[in-house]
Amino acid sequence: MKTKQSGFTLVEIAIVLVIIGLLLGGILKGQEMITQAKIKNVINDFNGITAAVNSYQDRYRAMPGDELSANTVARWGAAAFGGDGNGVLCTGACASPTTALYNAAAVAPAAGVNEPNLFWLHLRLAGFVSGTTAGASSTQQPANAANGIMGVQTTGMGFTSTIICSSNLTDKIAIAVDTQMDDATSTTGQVRGLLQTAPNPPAGAAAPTLAYAETGTNQYLLCKNL
Repeated sequence: MKTKQSGFTLVEIAIVLVIIGLLLGGILKGQEMITQAKIKNVINDFNGITAAVNSYQDRYRAMPGDELSANTVARWGAAAFGGDGNGVLCTGACASPTTALYNAAAVAPAAGVNEPNLFWLHLRLAGFVSGTTAGASSTQQPANAANGIMGVQTTGMGFTSTIICSSNLTDKIAIAVDTQMDDATSTTGQVRGLLQTAPNPPAGAAAPTLAYAETGTNQYLLCKNL
C-alpha cells in the first residue's frame, strides 16, 4: 500500500517567501531610519555647539574654556575656573596650542588648567549647553549619537583655528554628515574626517584621511571649524 507524502504547495511557499521579504524589508527600513536619525543628531550637535560658542562670545567677548575672567562667583553664582585668556584651548600650563582632545577622565580644574574641559563647564554655566555644573562631570565631554564623544581643541586636522570633533562615526554617517554640511571631501572644507584605528582617538595634530572609504566597518572622527 502506497502512502501519500504531504508537502507545501507552490502557493504556500510563495506566501512564506512574501512574508520573509516583508520582514527583511521592515528590518532594513528600520535600520535606515536609525542611521538617518543619527546623521541628523550629529549635524544638530555640530550646529548647536557652533551656535552656543557664538552666543557665548557675543555675551562675554571671550572663548569658553579660555576666558580668563570666567572664575567669578558674581557671574555664575558659584565657584568656577577660568582659562588663561591666551586665545587657544590648551591643557596643563597652556604652553602649547596642541591639545589632547579626548581625555577619558576630565582633569579637575583645581589640579590644573585643562581648557578643552573647561569649555564644556563654561557653556553649561552660561546655560548654552545642558548638563551638570558641579563635580567632575561638569567638565566632561558630552556623548554623541554614535556611542562616541565630542571634544574641542585649537588646531589639528589641517585647521588653524578652534575645532569641534565627534568620534566613533560609522563610515556611512561620516560621509553623509560631510556631504550634507560641506563638500563630501575628508581633507578640505569646514568638515574633515580622520579614519579611526581605536575608539575615541585624539585628533592632536593629525592630518585628515585622504579619502572616505565605505567598507561597513570603518569609523571616523569628524572635525568642524568653529
